[in-house]
Amino acid sequence: MLSLACEILIPAALENTVHGGNAGRVQAKLVAEAANGPLTPEADRILEAKETFIIPDILCNAGGVTVSYFEWVQDEQHMFWEAQDVYNRLERVMNVAFKEVLRIHIEQKVGMRTAANMLGIGRVAEATKARGLYP
Repeated sequence: MLSLACEILIPAALENTVHGGNAGRVQAKLVAEAANGPLTPEADRILEAKETFIIPDILCNAGGVTVSYFEWVQDEQHMFWEAQDVYNRLERVMNVAFKEVLRIHIEQKVGMRTAANMLGIGRVAEATKARGLYP
């Protein structure tokens, strides 16, 4: 199934589904990693060389973690949002994150996974600088 001609491939179940042995047969123009780690590093390199657009797992499937954070915020504030408020907030957060990763991808000429890691590591470094190592 991974080698079928398609616009978008969404590996969403297992780690290492796309690997060096099968990545060359992937025909999708876009791969959206909905599972954790469905592409091996070798598959990543093969698909990037084929100019396949990859939305890395750290970005693509971050919605669940983001909503968990929203739940924590609501619990801390003893205030609960309507479902539509959660969806709207999630959409804003995910759109901003995607645009920031895409900007780094384009400006730095790196893969989307590297761009996502650059953004995340940069944010941690900024927070550590602002708040200290042990706030």
